[in-house]
Amino acid sequence: MPVTALHVSYGPDPDQYAELTLPGSAARAVVVIIHGGYWRAAYDAELGRPLAADLAARGFAAWNLEYRRAGKGGGWPETFEDVCAGIDALAPAAREYDVDLSRVVLLGHSAGGHLAVLAAARTDPHVLPAGVVSSSGVLNLAEAHELGLSDGAVRNFLGCTPEEDPRRYRDADPMHALPLQVPVWALHGEEDSTVPLSSSSSWVDAARASGTRAQLRMIPGDHFAMITPGTKAWDAVVDVVCEAAGIPAV
Repeated sequence: MPVTALHVSYGPDPDQYAELTLPGSAARAVVVIIHGGYWRAAYDAELGRPLAADLAARGFAAWNLEYRRAGKGGGWPETFEDVCAGIDALAPAAREYDVDLSRVVLLGHSAGGHLAVLAAARTDPHVLPAGVVSSSGVLNLAEAHELGLSDGAVRNFLGCTPEEDPRRYRDADPMHALPLQVPVWALHGEEDSTVPLSSSSSWVDAARASGTRAQLRMIPGDHFAMITPGTKAWDAVVDVVCEAAGIPAV
């Protein structure tokens, strides 16, 4: 049975923490869960808890990451800085709990996919991921702003328009974080009406052109099926997590 081992704070704010859920035996790999919610404070790590429990039951260690969101101390760059610090905090936690970090996969959903891909672009991480799995990630920030997704979520996150601060938009956009040294699997729900397919496909096209190992995979279901254990969509996500970790599917 999976056991929630600890609540780890990586900063002074109450939202700067992660939850480590361990399997009953040695972990097959480690999955860093980065939840979505269009970077807004209304959505939190509760979104990742069912995924962490399911992954632990399948033999993974899960690091469910919380971070400050827009409207609650976050926004750009604070939200991204928290995600990077939270991933790095996995290193000392792994030493304490004897978790092997040779196979770490970043798994981000929606806005969490955006944050996971950006985090993989870092040049000095304390935890080196084997791969990134983006589930209907917001990977083309300029397009998301132009479309006004989720009532202007991008402007709310960045605190300005592209005209007011074009560099801020560029720095926060995964389209400009290329090339990556880490392979990326961009998954997208066949019935997703929350984040357009072009958000994933345009990024994968740009990533491949830059020499980044990236691929687009369509999976069954809508935007939320891929974070709902028991669905075909979630099973497909787990299969790709195994592929990213270089281990057999479960």
